[in-house]
Amino acid sequence: MEIQKLYDLDEVEFEDIAIGLVRLAKDIPAHEFFYKINQLNNLSFSRKKDMVFHGDYYDYFFPRFEAYHKFSKTCFTFISNKSSESKQKKVQTELFTEEENIKFLLNNQVDVEYILHSSEQFPDFSVILLPENLVFPIQDYTLSSDEELYQIIQYYE
Repeated sequence: MEIQKLYDLDEVEFEDIAIGLVRLAKDIPAHEFFYKINQLNNLSFSRKKDMVFHGDYYDYFFPRFEAYHKFSKTCFTFISNKSSESKQKKVQTELFTEEENIKFLLNNQVDVEYILHSSEQFPDFSVILLPENLVFPIQDYTLSSDEELYQIIQYYE
């Protein structure tokens, strides 16, 4: 009996993901930043299991903080753009490898501290009040399905 293919993965179109880029105005520890956000919003952002990216030579760990907004019934996730730690898997033997012990999820946005993601298809990040003088306005950013971060977010969603 022949198995019929219901759809071809090459023909499936994946929708873009809307995320927010969060830049801090001054360098403060994550626990202090989320304490202030929780106070302002009556939310309870808490640390979740780190997002892990597996490179050729290192495994990178990115802190995640998550909260549920009861009024909008939306789950918000802050993901650190910069790895907090890395574990070396094997020694680099090539002279010019592009992998270092620190990784950014968005290589072209190294000044971004956090990537804000929502469970909604069209997120409204304005429902989260941010501490004045600590954070620049959230920048809207669209991830296409061919970007590396898109696949990572889909995996952890």
